[in-house]
Amino acid sequence: MLSRILGWSRAAKRLVVVVMDVCMGLVAMWLAFTLRLETPHWPHGLQWLAYALAPALAFPIFAKLGLYRAIFRYTGLTALITTGKAVAIYGALLVVCLFAAQWEGVPRSVGILQPLLFMLLVGASRALGWLALAGRNRNAPYRLLIYGAGSAGAQTAAGLGSMRQYELKGFVDDDASKTGRSINGVRVYATQVLPDVVRRLAITDVLLALPSTTRQRRREIIESLRALPVRIRTLPGLSDLASGRVTLTDFQDLEIEDLLGREPVAPNPGLLGKNLSATVVLVTGAGGSIGSELCRQIVREGPSQLLLVDHSEYALYTIHQELQSLAQQGEHQCELVPLLASVTHAKRMEDICQQYRPASIYHAAAYKHVPMVEANAGEGILNNVFGTLNMVRVAIEHGAKHFVLISTDKAVRPTNIMGATKRVAEMVLQAIAASTPAPFGARPLASHPKCPTRLSMVRFGNVLGSSGSVIPLFRNQIAAGGPVTVTHPDVTRYFMTIAEAAQLVLQAGAMAEGGDVFLLDMGEPLQILKLARRMVGLSGLTVRDEEHPEGDIEIVFTGLRPGEKLYEELLIGDNPLPTDHPRILRAREEYRPWHELQHQLNALKDAVGDGNRTATAALLHQLVPGYHPEPPSPT
Repeated sequence: MLSRILGWSRAAKRLVVVVMDVCMGLVAMWLAFTLRLETPHWPHGLQWLAYALAPALAFPIFAKLGLYRAIFRYTGLTALITTGKAVAIYGALLVVCLFAAQWEGVPRSVGILQPLLFMLLVGASRALGWLALAGRNRNAPYRLLIYGAGSAGAQTAAGLGSMRQYELKGFVDDDASKTGRSINGVRVYATQVLPDVVRRLAITDVLLALPSTTRQRRREIIESLRALPVRIRTLPGLSDLASGRVTLTDFQDLEIEDLLGREPVAPNPGLLGKNLSATVVLVTGAGGSIGSELCRQIVREGPSQLLLVDHSEYALYTIHQELQSLAQQGEHQCELVPLLASVTHAKRMEDICQQYRPASIYHAAAYKHVPMVEANAGEGILNNVFGTLNMVRVAIEHGAKHFVLISTDKAVRPTNIMGATKRVAEMVLQAIAASTPAPFGARPLASHPKCPTRLSMVRFGNVLGSSGSVIPLFRNQIAAGGPVTVTHPDVTRYFMTIAEAAQLVLQAGAMAEGGDVFLLDMGEPLQILKLARRMVGLSGLTVRDEEHPEGDIEIVFTGLRPGEKLYEELLIGDNPLPTDHPRILRAREEYRPWHELQHQLNALKDAVGDGNRTATAALLHQLVPGYHPEPPSPT
């Protein structure tokens, strides 16, 4: 019934409230007469005028003070005070009218009794309406356990008083001295009895209030909770708790690092800022997932100027505004220069490098989505291959000291056009770095007779949380009730966080000798199906399959997309070499000499320009010996 009422139009709801107020005004008048005359009352004569006067005075006053614009379900103290004020004004006018009219049979005391009764009735109706609608919103409150009975947990519990979506049922803590005790009347349970507590109290959510615990300990706790039918959520860091306010928006899904299942790679501070401090730095694709994180980390290292290059106006605006905001907060003093440009526009990139003379260039601009590039091969080649060639040329011609290309594990024995284009881009850097004499009119140093710009590339796996990543896709699918789509039950990928990827790029640039291919020791690859199941479980839901037909979320296998591989690799050859960073390796991959590669690139550019897909595919095969396109395999 409440659902039907809430579905009425605004005008219909207002009309119902007005009719209720009129009825309550008449009832209050009847009660006032009955109490004053000490007998059940039936109006007669001029008493009918008193009955008519009540709604005639009340309605315009209530309307003027906004009582019919209020939304009952959000009624609070302010609205109740306004109601009291409106009835008080109405009562004063009623008393004046009755004393002035002096109608026969209408006691003047009715003008005092009726407003008091009317206020009780109107206030009660508003309060009951709010309780009914608020109760409707709390039909299934989240029954919450807070994991962590420390200061953060206690502070969170205090803030939950205004959050009607949550009903705090208890705390959980590893500290035996706290278990069995209570915090503000809420009991603290031991971790050993957690499964029983979840079952007995019908817990729906567990909130991790452990902002200062180690990543390893967080993962251990999360793994211990995975088997329980609860949604696991977390609080932000300690700085976000400093205000003392806890709202629903403060509760977050688990961080991407918690889903990764391994420790992030720690950066080497000495390498991070080596090529950045007090220099001019240029980042292409600055508004993208990797490019924007690169920019966030670069400004912390104190460059004098950061050139933000992107062909997307919105992406460029977004990262520029974010970095400007950080500068206003005193986080950095770097001069920011937003430059709307495409790396495929050679003259534009030449003008930029000629004007600003960047010392280091981080080339993150690329088309990276495999199916999209597969369907638009020409644009993918122009951007990923010839955009890179443009950037390398202008970097050398205008004296850049360092140039780092962002590459991908899909460049290893590629089965798709995106991977092939990235491998060609790698080969461009390798060939130019090894070329003698250095191309593009470069002036080699006596100590370094080849290309004076140290060219390097960084190859890593999938980046969690980036645009197109499976993490946001799975989260959206779970929130929508499923199904969660996985291409193949056996598909695996290497994963890293955006922060790790950016740190690796910056550190690799500092270690480059020329023509280096850097890759990260990323541990074991992660099975996508396992990741999907983990995310469903950590959302407090169960997977629906043949063994569990009553489950919440179904996982559907959609088949490998065009050019997609079951397994990714990071290395073409064998025996990678160590570097100054224990988790960063150096590979020496085979490549073609620059004079040979240059002719093939010219032919590839002509084929793309002519729209000749057959010639384009053949030239890619020639350029990348390991390129073997594979048709989608059945699930």
